Amino acid sequence: MAIFIRITDPVDERLGDYVRLRDVSLRKSLEAERGLFIAEGAKVIRRACEAGYEPRSFLLAERWITGLRGILDRFDVPVYVVDEALAERVTGFHVHRGALASMKRAARWSADDLLGARRLVVAEDIVDHTNVGAIIRCAAALGWGGVLLAPRAADPLYRRAIKTSMGAVFVLPWARMDDWAGGLEALRRAGFTVAAMALREDGAVLDEFAADLARRPRKVALLMGTEGGGLSSHWLAQADVVVRIPMARGIDSLNVAAAAAVACYVLREEGPVQDAAGRAFSCGR
Repeated sequence: MAIFIRITDPVDERLGDYVRLRDVSLRKSLEAERGLFIAEGAKVIRRACEAGYEPRSFLLAERWITGLRGILDRFDVPVYVVDEALAERVTGFHVHRGALASMKRAARWSADDLLGARRLVVAEDIVDHTNVGAIIRCAAALGWGGVLLAPRAADPLYRRAIKTSMGAVFVLPWARMDDWAGGLEALRRAGFTVAAMALREDGAVLDEFAADLARRPRKVALLMGTEGGGLSSHWLAQADVVVRIPMARGIDSLNVAAAAAVACYVLREEGPVQDAAGRAFSCGR
């Protein structure tokens, strides 16, 4: 059973996991040091717990206790009950949903685990947490098997990434590759066609590549590059094919998360949604 503790002092040391959530540099070091991540909102908290992540504690406004009672009663951890003004002072922003949880990090999947998927998104150095969360949400919703992240890509378990993904980071397999320079060769050895999304006129139009996949079905690893410069020349040179989304009205490109959504839909495989191990999963709204 959860242990309910009412707190009125914003500098109470027991709230240390929740301090200054908008300070990205602080949170990166603190969360890595303590092996935690923050789930924000009742729906995200519920999804994290249902996916098997263990809470360290909860920080809740009174109004959320009843709705989360079924989750809270499963764990013998502190539930810090605060008013929303105190929560704002601790976290550094208005916690409009009034519900936070400090969760234990866990390595759920390795890069090798993802090699059994039929469809993978591979994010090179996408550093915006919102974009990483959105890409994972798109991949999950559109039936892709997982997301592989280059070493310098943003953390999918950072609060903003989790929030943007609406909890998809808890159900879609994702992992970080160890070797940026040679990591794509491992994908090729596992039978993937490595397709690079890039703004090159000599690239295949996305629909044309999809038609070729329909004629000759095969595994696809879709490379997505950084928000500014796109894919590195090193990764582009290793791709089996370069793919582009045609633009109109003088617009040169889409946001990387929007481009991922379009590509994941067009290149999806029909049939049940499965993860890299072949297990069915769902990611509802």
